[in-house]
Amino acid sequence: MLDLMPSLGSWRPAVSGQLCAVATIVGTGGSVPRPMGTSMMVSESGEILGSLSGGCVEGAVVEAALEAMRDGGPRLESFGYSSEDAFAVGLTCGGELEVHIQPLKAGMPELSAFTGPTAHDHQNPPPLALIRRLDAQGGAVVVHDPVRFRAMESEGLAKLLGDHPATLFAAAAQIEPLLQGGRAGLVRLAPPEGCIDGWVTLDRWDNPREEPEPQPITLFVESRLPAARMLVFGANDFGAALLPAGQLLGYNVTLCDARPAFAQQNRFAGADQVVTDWPHRYLESEAAAGRIDTRTVVCVLTHDPKFDIPLLETALNLKLAYIGAMGSRRSHRQRIDALLDKGTPAEALERLHSPIGLELGAVTPAEVAVSITAEIVAARGSRPGNAAFRSLKDSSGPIHSTTTTDPETQEDPWT
Repeated sequence: MLDLMPSLGSWRPAVSGQLCAVATIVGTGGSVPRPMGTSMMVSESGEILGSLSGGCVEGAVVEAALEAMRDGGPRLESFGYSSEDAFAVGLTCGGELEVHIQPLKAGMPELSAFTGPTAHDHQNPPPLALIRRLDAQGGAVVVHDPVRFRAMESEGLAKLLGDHPATLFAAAAQIEPLLQGGRAGLVRLAPPEGCIDGWVTLDRWDNPREEPEPQPITLFVESRLPAARMLVFGANDFGAALLPAGQLLGYNVTLCDARPAFAQQNRFAGADQVVTDWPHRYLESEAAAGRIDTRTVVCVLTHDPKFDIPLLETALNLKLAYIGAMGSRRSHRQRIDALLDKGTPAEALERLHSPIGLELGAVTPAEVAVSITAEIVAARGSRPGNAAFRSLKDSSGPIHSTTTTDPETQEDPWT
């Protein structure tokens, strides 16, 4: 539901108090067009906000949402692909979706929390998370500081779970990593003792009767954090090309260079921040101030040992999502030797993407920016490059496929 927030504050049915229903993807399988957490709102008058699949299942979801508003109960719908019935509602891509549909009344937390003055800030959406109970009991908790949220201290979450301390303790272990990582996911909890939400048939063989059976608790967690940071070190042609590429991926991009005459050029004005400082000193200060986290990406494009070595030494001591350094294979070997001499553990060097980027045969600054961002995406999803597109750090031979230079002496034109 978080994906709708920038528009929800100005969506007429929501602000006018109409009955609405939210349809959210809570399970996926195979190839699907949108990830878990993607939502679509449907009003009682049939107006729609958002999309779940680009058109494959929207019509059926709208019908299910209108039905849910009529009977007032949530439901779970499944959509897949049937080769036997080409005209059936489903995903032509072959994937599977589970869609939870929940009627929402005006004034409920899901709506009131998302129609405030900052909810529709497209440029700087605030950190926010939503914990929804998907089983029959329903309800939701809005979290305004996902990183610092502590489940055991939350009165709202305790109430949502029925004030069962053991259940709250079990929920904390699953909920907090999702919130702090800015991710969406299902949390399933064993029913607490004494909880009665369902029925089974039990009794003597000659006199069956219905008695309560505890039902599991199902929560859906969505978390949105401030944009992850990309720190680009090196005010050069490659840095200028990487700035918009990083922003296209949703990063907040900082350019840092120790040389004022280089950093203050107009071509770097599009960066979110431009900093003139020694690279390692800036990274140390940002880490000390708590402005670096496990989603941060560091791209070292300075190609100068006096900047690179202390910067990489600092970066490899931090928990970062990605650390890449530009240079030839010879420069890489020299860099590794220098870092080892300074006491950097060999296992830490395994995290260094050097030479930086995927093996795409990139030459121009724009092509190199594509190579770097492609490797960042692969690293972010923990999916190593395949045989066709390997990381340069995992391959050997010339960096640029159009050259015939001896790989042992191959030098970068980037210098």
